[in-house]
Amino acid sequence: MRIVVIISSARKNGNTATIVKSIENETVQYAKNLSVNLDIEWINLFDYELQLCRGCRICFNKGEAYCPLKDGLLNIRDKMIKADGVIFASPVYVEDVNGTMKNFIDRMAFICHRPAFSGKKSIIITTSGGGATSHAIRTISAAIQSWGFNISTKRNFRTGTLMDKEKVELEYSNDIKAIAKNFFDSLYIIEKLIPTFYSLMIFKIQQKNWQKYSKEDNLDYLYWKENGWLSKDCTYYIPNNSTRIKTDVARLVGGIISNIFI
Repeated sequence: MRIVVIISSARKNGNTATIVKSIENETVQYAKNLSVNLDIEWINLFDYELQLCRGCRICFNKGEAYCPLKDGLLNIRDKMIKADGVIFASPVYVEDVNGTMKNFIDRMAFICHRPAFSGKKSIIITTSGGGATSHAIRTISAAIQSWGFNISTKRNFRTGTLMDKEKVELEYSNDIKAIAKNFFDSLYIIEKLIPTFYSLMIFKIQQKNWQKYSKEDNLDYLYWKENGWLSKDCTYYIPNNSTRIKTDVARLVGGIISNIFI
């Protein structure tokens, strides 16, 4: 079992890293108890110094390999593809993710059109010095759901200026254990996932878009066609346990939105 941590904090021993490390430790313990081989790799986006997205759309029109910004983005993408689960973690800056995480999301925009992570599991962790809304979590959530990820847990931790390991364990021990167990179980227990209403709706919007604007030279259209997602009988990227009513309503809403905006 392989997990990749995508963290965007410049402080290597800051609050975000401390929380995620505690979750990692609990997850490792669950794996040991069940004799599961677990490989966890940390990717600190701050170390990669990803260049700012130029909005040139080359990744959409020709493919991400043609992006003029030659840095480590596609290497990160490949590591995520090989993972069973991904932890996304960012500090909260002015009620949102920090610039490093936002630029990563912007640079990965082509995945919104060609969801390469359909069915993969994830959790979202944010940390804030004081009280914070869930805006930063929504930013990551909206992006990775369009990439195909299933989110098992999303949580903001209020940590103050700097919280040491002992205080984290004292104040958030039960929360961290619950998050780790939920994440590990989502990876270990083989069962069909239950997509959110939002995920089902987004799938329908994109499906209708590529059905409507089908061009054999369009990378997005070809990607969806090759995966069999353009079939009228296809309701999601992978088989799932969503109820018929939930799926039908999500597809109805998605269809209406498509007719209005696309």
